[in-house]
Order: sequence, then structure tokens, then C-alpha cells
Amino acid sequence: MKKEILSILLKRVVSSIVVLFLLITFLFFLLRLSPGDPSLKFISPELSPQLAGKIRESFNLDSPLLNQYKTFLINLASGDFGISYTYRTPVFAVIMNFLPFTLVFSTLSFIIQITAGFFLALISIKKINGKLDKTFSQLSLIAYALPSFFLGVILILIFSSLLNIFPSSGLSSFDNSSYSLVQKMADYLEHLVLPLITLSLSGIAVYYKYLRENLEDVYNKTFVLNLRANGVAEKQITLKHVIPNAINPLISVAGVELGLLFSGALITEVIFGLPGMGRLTVNAILNRDYPLVVGCTFISGVLVIITNFIADVIKVKFDKRLIKGMLN
Repeated sequence: MKKEILSILLKRVVSSIVVLFLLITFLFFLLRLSPGDPSLKFISPELSPQLAGKIRESFNLDSPLLNQYKTFLINLASGDFGISYTYRTPVFAVIMNFLPFTLVFSTLSFIIQITAGFFLALISIKKINGKLDKTFSQLSLIAYALPSFFLGVILILIFSSLLNIFPSSGLSSFDNSSYSLVQKMADYLEHLVLPLITLSLSGIAVYYKYLRENLEDVYNKTFVLNLRANGVAEKQITLKHVIPNAINPLISVAGVELGLLFSGALITEVIFGLPGMGRLTVNAILNRDYPLVVGCTFISGVLVIITNFIADVIKVKFDKRLIKGMLN
């Protein structure tokens, strides 16, 4: 068993490295072959050609493309993503200023999504095709179909502009530094209510639909009917047999969803002006900050790979038979 697990781990590590390498290589050439020059924002007509050349040289944009790529790979091998054109500091240092918020924000959203979706599915499945079940199903389709940018703007319009209940942007109030610890936490939560709703609503719908369908499918299995015929309590059937069998297929979906959340909730962070990886990535693209775009993409890819690997480990815990499928 240990040899099989090590073999799976080795295969996953090698394939992940190859995927990340191909991803950042493609992005490296795509950025540099696209129209535009990131040094132009630092150059004005008053500057001499010599000074303009030095600016391009400082960005390593004056050398041939293949030489740039070679330098990029050498630096990457040592963990150096280069210097951000915008912040003029190492890319990794810039990312570490924004990544913690996204990790916390995404984790909160993930917990809300999986918890709400789970309980709604359990409530709905008690009376299959009943009024409540049909209502939840219709609402989940609407929630999933709503674009997050549209939902975010509507929430800001209603709860910030019209009702003035929640802040429309930012992570804290201007005078947050003068608050006590409890007041600071309350202020942060108040600013995160609308972003969390915006980011979580479609995810709740996804988890609800998956769990509801899986629960219904398991309830119709022969072994569940046999347990009922043998007089096993319905609560015990649900907790010990139905939920463990229904939740296993959802783990892969949860791994992908969490990885996407960690990699940066682009639209939500931009709409609400939050200091996370999503907003940083968008700004890096708009500013043509090549090293920062590559660094953000690399970190996002790593997070997606890690969350998917954790999901696979959890699935194997539930079903040891999956090991053979992973070895093939």
C-alpha cells in the first residue's frame, strides 16, 4: 500500500511540474508577443533615447525573446520571479502582501458554500419533489445563472446606496486603526458581508445540486431499501450510509472549487476593491507587468494543484478502491 501511495504521489508531482512549466511558458510568450510595451508608461517625449533604452534594459526587454526566456528559466529555477515593473520590488514579496487575504476570504466563502449547500440538500431530500424541494431547485438554478458581476452591483445598489446598511468597497473603515480588537473584527465582517454573498451564492447552488442528486441516487440504492426493511432507523441510515456514499463524488468538485477560490476571486475582489490575488492579477495584466502576471499565475496554479491533490487524498480515505484507478 505504501509503495502504491508513493507511486501515485510521484506521478502527481511530476505531472504537476510539467503542467506548471507549460502554463508559465505559454504565458511568457503570449504576453511578450501581444501588442504593447510595458516600458512606454515610464517613457515620455522629454526623455532622451539613451534614457529610454536604459529603462527597457532595466526591464530586460532589450534582448532577444529567446534570451529573455532563458534568463527567465534560470531565475525561476532559483525561485526568482523577477522584479515587478509596477511595484519595483520582488514579485514574490508583492504576492505575499495580497495572498493572505485571498486565502482567508476564499476559505470563509468555501465554508459558507459547502455548509449551506449541504443543509439545504438535506432539507430538500426529506420530501423529494415536494414544494420545498422544487422551490430550492428553481432558486438554485437562478443563483447559479446570475453572473457575479451583476449580483455584486445589485447588492451594492440595494444594501449600500439605497439602504446604507453595508459598505460598498474596501476591507475596513478609514478610522479602523482607532478601534478596539472586537470593533476591528466587526468592521472587517461588515465589509465582507456583500463580497461573501457575491462569491458564495453560485457555489451554494452548485453544492446543493450535486448533493441533492447524489443523496436521491443513494436513497434509491438496494442496500438502503434492505436497511429499512431490517428496521434500521432512518437517522442512522442517513448518517452512516447515505451521506458517506453521497459526499464522495462531491469531493472532487470541492477540490476544484477551492482551488479556483484560492487562485483569486477576480470579479468579486475588483468590484468590492478588496486587496486580494484576484485584484492584483487584474491590475498586473492591465499594467502589462509581465513578471507579476507570471508570478500570480504560477501561485494560482500551485494552489489549484494542491487543493486537487488534497481532494484525491480525502477521496481515497473514503474509498480505498480508487488507488488502482489513480495508478493507471
